Amino acid sequence: MSVLILCHFALALFAAPLVRRWGTRAFLVLALPPAAAAVWALTRWSTTAAGGTDTTEWRWLPAYHVDWALRLDALAELMVLLAAGVGTLVLVYCASYFDDRSRQLGRFAGNLLAFAGAMLGLVLADDLVLLYIFWELTTVFSYLLIGQTSDHKRNRRSALQALTVTALGGLTMLVGFLLLGHEAGTYRISAILADPPPPSAALSAAVVLILVGALSKSAIWPFSLWLPNAMAAPTPVSAYLHAAAMVKAGVYLVARLASAFAEVTPWRPLLLVLGSLTMLLGGWRALRMNDLKLVLAYGTVSQLGFLTVLAGAGGHDTGLAATAMILGHALFKAPLFLVTGIVDHATGTRDLRKLSGLGRRLPAVCAVAVLAGASMAAVPPLLGFAAKEAAFQTLLDGSTGDRWALAAAVAGSALTTAYTLRYLWGAFARKPGVPDTGAHPVPAAFLAPPAVLALACLVLGPGVPRLQDLLGAYAAQFPEPGHPYHLALWHGAGLALGLSAAAWAGGVLLFLASGPVLRVGHALALRSADRVFGGMLLALERTALQCTGLVQRGSLPAYLVTTMSVVLAGQIAVLVVDEPWTGTPAPRLWDHPTQAAVALLTCAVALLCLGVRRRMKAVVLAGLTGYGTALLFVAQGAPDLALTQFCVETVSMIVYVLVLRRMPVYFEENFSRWRRLMRMPVALAGGAAVAVVLWIMAGHRRAESAGAAMVEETAHHGLKDVVATILVDLRAWDTMGESAVLAAAAVGVTSLIYLHRRTDAAEQPVLPLPGDHPHAALRTGDQPHTAPRTAWQASRYESAGLPSGDEGAPERTWLAASATLAPERRSLVLEVVARLIFHPVLVLSVYLLLCAENLPGGGFVAGLTAGVAFIARYLAGGRHELADAVRFKAGLFTGLGLFLSTATALGGLGEGTVLHGWTWHGHLPLWGDAHLSTAVLFDCGVYLLVLGVVLDIVRALGARIDRQIERAAPRPEEGRA
Repeated sequence: MSVLILCHFALALFAAPLVRRWGTRAFLVLALPPAAAAVWALTRWSTTAAGGTDTTEWRWLPAYHVDWALRLDALAELMVLLAAGVGTLVLVYCASYFDDRSRQLGRFAGNLLAFAGAMLGLVLADDLVLLYIFWELTTVFSYLLIGQTSDHKRNRRSALQALTVTALGGLTMLVGFLLLGHEAGTYRISAILADPPPPSAALSAAVVLILVGALSKSAIWPFSLWLPNAMAAPTPVSAYLHAAAMVKAGVYLVARLASAFAEVTPWRPLLLVLGSLTMLLGGWRALRMNDLKLVLAYGTVSQLGFLTVLAGAGGHDTGLAATAMILGHALFKAPLFLVTGIVDHATGTRDLRKLSGLGRRLPAVCAVAVLAGASMAAVPPLLGFAAKEAAFQTLLDGSTGDRWALAAAVAGSALTTAYTLRYLWGAFARKPGVPDTGAHPVPAAFLAPPAVLALACLVLGPGVPRLQDLLGAYAAQFPEPGHPYHLALWHGAGLALGLSAAAWAGGVLLFLASGPVLRVGHALALRSADRVFGGMLLALERTALQCTGLVQRGSLPAYLVTTMSVVLAGQIAVLVVDEPWTGTPAPRLWDHPTQAAVALLTCAVALLCLGVRRRMKAVVLAGLTGYGTALLFVAQGAPDLALTQFCVETVSMIVYVLVLRRMPVYFEENFSRWRRLMRMPVALAGGAAVAVVLWIMAGHRRAESAGAAMVEETAHHGLKDVVATILVDLRAWDTMGESAVLAAAAVGVTSLIYLHRRTDAAEQPVLPLPGDHPHAALRTGDQPHTAPRTAWQASRYESAGLPSGDEGAPERTWLAASATLAPERRSLVLEVVARLIFHPVLVLSVYLLLCAENLPGGGFVAGLTAGVAFIARYLAGGRHELADAVRFKAGLFTGLGLFLSTATALGGLGEGTVLHGWTWHGHLPLWGDAHLSTAVLFDCGVYLLVLGVVLDIVRALGARIDRQIERAAPRPEEGRA
């Protein structure tokens, strides 16, 4: 089962190249996975019909009791045959429906096949969480399929509406699943059905939340508005998702849980009332539609209401009728949608007011439509008749609520007959005053898929007793009555047959009185639910804009004050209400007088920050507070933390200085005294609140400290540096996530700085600044029409990722600034010192990387140290000196670091878990005894990533801003003028 599901997704990944290579014939290849699933399900028919099951289980999240659990029983067998069988025919149909020139056909094909795989996983899932995952996958893929033609506003709006309604319903259902799993003590569906939790308020709440998701998925009122609008999707999508697969998911979930929760309040009344109401509203609306697809869409809404009534009734006989009706509905509604696509394809329209005489021009298409339509109207001897008779009889034999639902079902069946006649008359009949519609011939391969489904309705009508074993195996989950119902085409003349005859007669009368019916329908029509939905979205958007305009005013200090005020108010409220300091030991002011001295100096510098107006002074003072914190770490005996803090503060201050070159000297021109007085208390209170919270958290420790266990674990592996071991081994998941976030943040920042390069047609030459060396005049390229250069032809300055024009730096000179900077802008001593210490600092960074197992260091500190070496080269000689020091793009280091860390993490799967550590011991020539562990490899990845991030930031905030300054500088000719 798992292999069949994964095959759908695997082949979907290759759908686009297959379509590019073979065109529409690729759909025949893509139909193989669902065809294989259908064949496999057929081979398991006898097992499931006898009450047996096939199961697959894999322990996925054992701590949360969530498993990859699949189970094939009678109900799942039926749904697999529908999802896979109809899916196969729809994919075959697509080969004729589309042509090789259709836009984005490869993406459509992949999404359709992936949806089939998600639907297969949904009906086989035996775990609530796994079912929810597949449930939302069908939501996402349906969104992509409905919005296939995304350049049309209608498609985009319909896709967004379907996603909004079904996703909100799915999230609501997830809460219900979690409540149900908590009440039952397991998320395994089969276990919950075998031993349901006792009735309680929590269980009732869970049932209601789950039903919200099921009803929204199956377009039951008040969630039915999205399904008719989804007809903007291509016809194959409508035939598969909205007739045989996706909309059946909600009905399937109701049928799956009915045996355990039908007696839980308010399951039965909720489903019977909403299902009956949906059946009547959908059928009545279908009589007013002129688009053939919309007639079928509203008819589908009506039929889904009928299915919800049968599945939700929660009885043995109604369960049998529900499964028969699920099968019958898929077999007659899918071919009608496919026929509609053929009509649209052959004539160019679906408007029944413009179609005339197609019955004579396309007799085979008409025959298929009549056969499927007759089954939908429950005309004997088709499957629809047998299923409808079963539904009427079982509701008639049920409770009082079932009989009220029967009345609605008879009225809904009359509406079904009426809109079936309207569909067939509108599509194929010759209409007075309307010229015959031209149509091109329909190939046999195009008509074959709907014909197969329609013929199945004809064959399974008389053969419906053969379905008794399979469908009866599902019904056996309910208590069996004294005289259980058995499926048969003919049960004799009885009340059920009389009700069917009344429904046929009423439907014919409604069709014949279509004129008055339309007038009455327009007179009674309330405001469209689609308009209500649009109005709600518009109101929500306006409210969001107003809130955004009120809060987002473009002032960073205002944002910080707002954020800190909210956090501070929450902390104060908790402290006042809970009084958590009770029983907390009083904090010690210091362990050593040195700490007190350093802390006082740090606090004094922090207080000085409150009154400064110059940005540079504020940066220096803030940096001093960081260095003061590092000294506190030293005094406390934490060299690893101190070393990291020193490196971070150094790099941060340099970055701040680079940025400040493009910012005003002062914070604000109108930095008034009252604003300062307003912000000072917030800042002081925020710092005090953090200190108090940390004190309370440290004093409220109840469990034993994990430090002793970590020290013991580190010593067990023959290591000494506990901090480094925690970062790259014991808590490597945290380090890996933080590394990914760091890389994403750096890429995001530098991308924003370089964003305008996408729109610049050509960069202007950069002229030398006044006083610069004559050779410093650089151009951004050669001639205007120079052929594009490949990566293999790029210079080392281009490979370094610096802005174009940096290739003008001399290649053979020891100090690049000698030919690129004016003498008055150079510091020869700094350039020479930067060159001399460059390689020793790099060696130091490698030492800090490799000694981290037993001495202070690590990949993060080592990467920052190496970055400082390159920063020194840049500060001494400018961007050309940086280009001479870095021969590759910074992104290469970042990418290699992420790759190495991720590969090391995944390598642990060889021992069973991600990030599983192992160590190699051996003897190396000239080196002696050596060992290498995955922790070191992981740390090497962190080293490369941090180095790449630092280089990327320096390249963006340093070299790029240098070029901007050079562009903005006055040209020599302008100065002379």
